[in-house]
Amino acid sequence: MAAPLRWRDRRAYLHLFAAQVLALLGTGVATVALALLSYSLAGADAGAVFGTALAIKTAAYVVIAPLASALTARLPRRSVLVSADLVRAVVALAMPFVAEVWQIHALIFVFQAASAVFTPVFQATIPEVLPEEAEYAGALARARLAYELEGAISPMLAAGLLLVMDGPALFVCTSAAFLVSAGLILRVTLPTLASPERRGVAERLRRGIAVFAATPRLRGLVLITLAAALGTAMVVVNTVVLVDERLGEHDRATAIGLATYGVGSVAGTLAMPPLLARLSPRALMLGGAGLVAGALVAGGAVPGVRPLLPLWLAIGLGTSLALAPYGILIRRSAEPEEKPPVYAAHAAISHLCLLLAYPVAGRLGVAVGLAATFALLGAGALLAAVTAGVVWRNEPIAEPVP
Repeated sequence: MAAPLRWRDRRAYLHLFAAQVLALLGTGVATVALALLSYSLAGADAGAVFGTALAIKTAAYVVIAPLASALTARLPRRSVLVSADLVRAVVALAMPFVAEVWQIHALIFVFQAASAVFTPVFQATIPEVLPEEAEYAGALARARLAYELEGAISPMLAAGLLLVMDGPALFVCTSAAFLVSAGLILRVTLPTLASPERRGVAERLRRGIAVFAATPRLRGLVLITLAAALGTAMVVVNTVVLVDERLGEHDRATAIGLATYGVGSVAGTLAMPPLLARLSPRALMLGGAGLVAGALVAGGAVPGVRPLLPLWLAIGLGTSLALAPYGILIRRSAEPEEKPPVYAAHAAISHLCLLLAYPVAGRLGVAVGLAATFALLGAGALLAAVTAGVVWRNEPIAEPVP
């Protein structure tokens, strides 16, 4: 009887993974369409409009993810996932009809609120569908790989679509992607968990953070996430300044720098499953955070853009190794009924780290110069990594995923 159950679980996972890929591609295409819409409404001020929209996108996860997890704890997971997809589909269809900047910001908040509902529930469902930890490690790698490739594929997909349609029609394609994603989720039966204890919303809201605070490996995960965020912020915020200052070939060099970071991140994602067969998540994640810190510290002495590329490659690799195994830690730390609020807390914490790191990287670059910014962010990442190793010290270095 075990074989049919195993096939059913694999089928459910494949449907869920396809739904995730479609949602990521839809979000990526919507981001391009949103940039075009911002320009059509605001002209020269489009950068400010688009930047505010991205800030709302990040902040929505920090605020909404834990709250949504608490409010939906007793609802069927499939209904929650499908409803979130449908909300995003409707918002995407509404986008071409906006006439004011504030309407863009309001719709982005609703869109990201739905994403903040979807993501933690989706993340908590996968380990129940794939109960074997080695298979779950592979699922984590595929999920992060899909996330990394989305950043490269979505703009190309949007560019191809723009050859045969205008900008507003991109939102229709985005809506279709979310509708198909919802249809795929409806086609599978998700595991039924025991009903969670009857707790108030405030108690459920507190629960995810409480598990993080009480669990050494999850406290270490927070610090590792901060170290990775400092590296990511340096790349995202200051690449354009670095290549302009040191080479003067703005557009091409910026694209190459960001692509190099992406290549490193993809390489780390692909390397994660075989590395977890030899090393513990602790060793892998601390090593990744240490690599990010080391690359940042070394960055202050880089004399030109060509040596910069290996640093971006190292930061991308280190970031991926530091962050990709997070689900294994949550899986080992939370009971099934606690996983949704813990995943929601992780989503909020990771976005909060980025929300703090982005302005710090930008303001330091202006205030003290880029070499000092490398050094200061590197020192912060190193301190976070070392502290994570001290806080999360009760698990051996050699503890491979079975």
